[in-house]
This record gives sequence, C-alpha cells and structure tokens, in this order.
Amino acid sequence: MKRFSLLFTLLVGLSMLISACSGGESTAPANLNLILATTTSTQDSGLLDVLVPMFQDQTGYNVQTVAVGTGAALKMAEEGNADVLLVHAPAAEKELMDAGFGKDRMLIMHNDFIIVGPAADPASIKGNAVAADAFGMIASSESAFVSRGDDSGTHKKELSVWKGTDYDPNTDKPAWYIESGQGMGATLTIASEKGAYTLTDRATYLANKENLELEILVEGDAVLLNVYHVMTVNPEKWPETNYDGAIAFANFMTHEDTQAVIAEFGVAEYGQPLFFPDAEKTDSDLGLE
Repeated sequence: MKRFSLLFTLLVGLSMLISACSGGESTAPANLNLILATTTSTQDSGLLDVLVPMFQDQTGYNVQTVAVGTGAALKMAEEGNADVLLVHAPAAEKELMDAGFGKDRMLIMHNDFIIVGPAADPASIKGNAVAADAFGMIASSESAFVSRGDDSGTHKKELSVWKGTDYDPNTDKPAWYIESGQGMGATLTIASEKGAYTLTDRATYLANKENLELEILVEGDAVLLNVYHVMTVNPEKWPETNYDGAIAFANFMTHEDTQAVIAEFGVAEYGQPLFFPDAEKTDSDLGLE
C-alpha cells in the first residue's frame, strides 16, 4: 500500500462521510456482486486500491476486480463475463460500442505513455521527441526491447508506434524483440533485468521506479496520450449482467469527489499526479475522434 498525504487521506474520508450522511434512506442493491474488468495499469499503479474500497463503502457493492490487458477486458464484455470496464484503448472501445456490447461509455482520466530503458541507452534515443523515430533507432541498433505482447491497451499503442517505422513486429520477431505476455509491472521488471527498452504508462513506471534500473528516455509525443474510459456492458446483449451496479460504478468514477481523489493520487509520493481527471471533458478535448 502506498503512502499518501494527510490531505489525500482526509479527502477520501470526507467523500465517504458525505455519502454516509446524505439524506434519505438507502436501499440495498438487488445484486451486490459486481465484476470490474480493468487494465493492469490501474491495478499496478495502486489507484484501484483506493477507489474500489471507496465505492464499496459508499454503495454496498462487492467488487471483483479482474486486472487484465484491455483486449482481454473487452473480450470479457463481449462474452458477458464482466459488468463494467475501465480500459484505455479508444479505437477498440468504439468497436465494442458499435457492435452493441457496450451501453454507456464515459471519459474518466488520462496520463501518458513513455519509453523507458537502461541508463546506458545503447540505441541513443534519449530526448527524442518522436516516439516512432526512437523505436526505429531501437530496431536499427538491435537493442533489446520488451513488448507486453498481450493485446492490452499498452500493446496496442506500441504496435501503432511501430507502424511509423520500417519494422513490423507482426511479421518479424528477431531475438532482440522479446514478448513477455504479462502485465505492465511484470514487463517492466523483465526489461529492467535484461537492460531493455519498453513502452509503459507513466503511472505504473513511477509506482515501481524504486525497484527498476530503467530511466525515462522518451516522453511528450502527442501520440503517447493514454486515455481511460469506463464502459458498462449492454444488458440487452447479456440480461444477467449487473447493469445497476455497472452504472453506479460509472457514476462514481465521474463524480466530482472521485475525480478529486484521482487528481491527488500520487502527488504526495511522487511529486506529481499519476492520472489527470477528465470527467468534465469530451474526447474531442483530448484530441480523440
């Protein structure tokens, strides 16, 4: 469990108190069990360790969190094996919505992806402003690169960056290109042990930085924006889904109290927030179509 500032702790407690003391009698949910399919980055960063207990205390729901890659989370929704999603692959999310498997989709927050690697930087990518150029230099120098290789949102972003280079990991997997098949935390550990580069969300990197021999080498490219949405599974497709719980979670994530907690998360320990709240914005505000 991470250490948090007194302000952060008071903010969480105040949110719970406001909910507990709100007027009117509360009615217990008909179905108390809620399955949340989410990304490993929200789990590995520690954010869900704060938000899920808040939600449970305020609503009475029991949340079963399944932290997987975004691709797997979307598949769970398609197969009716989840009630609500918290994911970060906008293009794939839209496909799920267009196919009718998602009912509601709400913008929650963003951070960014970064390219990290060993201090020695054998591919000399440090300070490069263009992520695709940095990837190209890694490929040209045949420096070790660890990919999640798991159809997660991070993996999807990585593949989109490779499209701007002469290297295609879908058709060629040389020895220097390593697929971990694991979550972000484990992938960072592997990259650190092998002295390799990898693409990661900033939150998971910062949360694990003390145990890694990896430095931020490339950041700031607009293509590295990392946007999270909450999505409810469509009960018309899957009548057994807990839609009441799903929409309650979605409304909780967009509530101003929760957004304030998101804005403060990480500041005390890292000197900067790990996520930026976006509930009052639209996709177009973030440059998404």
